[in-house]
Amino acid sequence: MRTFGVEEEFLIVDPVNGVPLPLSAEVMDLHGASMRATGSSSRQMLSAELHQEQLEVITHPHSSLDSLATEILEGRAYADSLARKAGARIVALATSPLAVSPHPTRNERYDALLEKYALTAREQLTCGFHVHVSVGSDEEGVAVLDRIRSWLPSLMALSSNSPFWNGQDSGYASFRTQAWNRWSSAGPMEVFGSAWAYHALVADLSATGVVVNPDFDARLSARHPTVEIRVSDVCLDPRDTVLIAALVRALVEIAAREWAAGMEPDRVPAIVLRQGVWMASRWGIRGKLLHPATHRPDTARQVISALHDHVRDALNDSGDAAHVEESLERILGNGTGADRQRQSYERNGRLADVVAHAIGVTHQEPVDHHSPGNGSPSWTWIPLAEAVA
Repeated sequence: MRTFGVEEEFLIVDPVNGVPLPLSAEVMDLHGASMRATGSSSRQMLSAELHQEQLEVITHPHSSLDSLATEILEGRAYADSLARKAGARIVALATSPLAVSPHPTRNERYDALLEKYALTAREQLTCGFHVHVSVGSDEEGVAVLDRIRSWLPSLMALSSNSPFWNGQDSGYASFRTQAWNRWSSAGPMEVFGSAWAYHALVADLSATGVVVNPDFDARLSARHPTVEIRVSDVCLDPRDTVLIAALVRALVEIAAREWAAGMEPDRVPAIVLRQGVWMASRWGIRGKLLHPATHRPDTARQVISALHDHVRDALNDSGDAAHVEESLERILGNGTGADRQRQSYERNGRLADVVAHAIGVTHQEPVDHHSPGNGSPSWTWIPLAEAVA
């Protein structure tokens, strides 16, 4: 069974007004104190990000979906417990609904990024979700990258969770994708063909002096024997995080089997795939997507169904099939994080309420749909057990 793990990026926010707070250094200090107090390394792995309003939570590698789901919940809860000590909360929003001027994290790496990329880096307060899946070699990894390209926009649509930008509705389901694609090496790539060709391209990019570690939609990890899939928004609902992770592992497994069987990858040009990325970013699951088999528009339900059919054998073999089927129907019926954010805004027309609602969903807490003074609260309960079932 291939192992897999995830990295989730979160906003640190004021729980009253929803504004992002530059508290990552304080939260990381609390994390360090917690580790020293226990006399050993914490089970939870946290990392600072480009801006002080962000925090990344990283899981260990797992073989089973249930154990990964458990650590995803534990990681969110642990990071939030530290943020609470600093008077804040952790929330799974891929962009801030409220306008914010981010505060850069000062270190050599981030200082260099800010100097080189200027406004692109200064405005890049976005939270993504990356899935790592183990591969046997770089050759297998690149073969996987070549064979999953057409399916990645579907994952973006399912995870879409960033409709608001600078205090207004962007019109997109995933505006994070639009902001992210301003980086010079972001987006889908052409078929590489071999590990040698992949590494040669990365070396050529590095030689330009612009790129250090490319921001491809999917890439070989520079630190682990994995492929890293990077197209998703951080998911509002942790059940969606678990679903995307299961689909990514299944996509990697099917691609590896196709490579082993001598099946050629789909050589659709990257510029066509970029249109699929744009469509998924614009509408999520509420509009048409590019069908991975035809590269023509089709309904989101048909495209997601095609994805499900494509990975069904791998899901059956891993024991994840029932969970994925139920989760897909739930998202197609109830909507993505982007849909839920907009529904929250429509109740009272307050972006602070969007953040308050999102905090509850992030941590599977009761969600009060009413602002203080607006009458009796109407509660929505998201059963915690469903996230790890």
